[in-house]
Amino acid sequence: MEDLFGTFVLLFAVIDPIGTVPVFIAVTRLHPEETKERIATRAVLVAGGILIAFMFLGQVILDAINVPLSAFQIAGGIVLFLFALSMIFGDSKPEEELKALTCHKETAVFPLAVPSIASPGAMMAVVVLTDHQRFNFAQQLLTLLDLVVVLFITWGLLMLSRHIYRLVGQSGASIVSRVMGMILASIATTSILQGIEHHFNLSVVTG
Repeated sequence: MEDLFGTFVLLFAVIDPIGTVPVFIAVTRLHPEETKERIATRAVLVAGGILIAFMFLGQVILDAINVPLSAFQIAGGIVLFLFALSMIFGDSKPEEELKALTCHKETAVFPLAVPSIASPGAMMAVVVLTDHQRFNFAQQLLTLLDLVVVLFITWGLLMLSRHIYRLVGQSGASIVSRVMGMILASIATTSILQGIEHHFNLSVVTG
């Protein structure tokens, strides 16, 4: 149960459903309510398809190009850490992605599905969390369940986006994004340490 909750927290941090809300509001501000619902549903489905594909095919691709998962875990941890730093010290997720809105019309796919929901950090996370050498099929199914729950929460928040944004505002969404960045930085550090431990076959001595 603890691992299930930890996986949920990690996926919630990298996907950042709350940070997606102001992006969704901005890209759909000129659409009627029915169209907004279709955009939200399509964005979540596209993002879910991408993340599930990475979940089941990511390690196969790594094996095909002879990249050990420990190396990918270390590299992914570094990328996650840099991503977390950008959430904490740079533009928050909503502010950063809002800058790209004027260049694209397919709003359900960009910037909503990618990179707002299916971010590079989320893609990396689902690969690491379904490592065939560390997790059995049942554990991988639990990770899939966590992913579906986070995506469902994301969809629900998008459907309620008008009320949520009225409650927290742009600054509130920015604060949540930075808090998620702090959580993500600690998770990324753990990923790097575990990758080093696995690669060099180190054993942790406990007192």
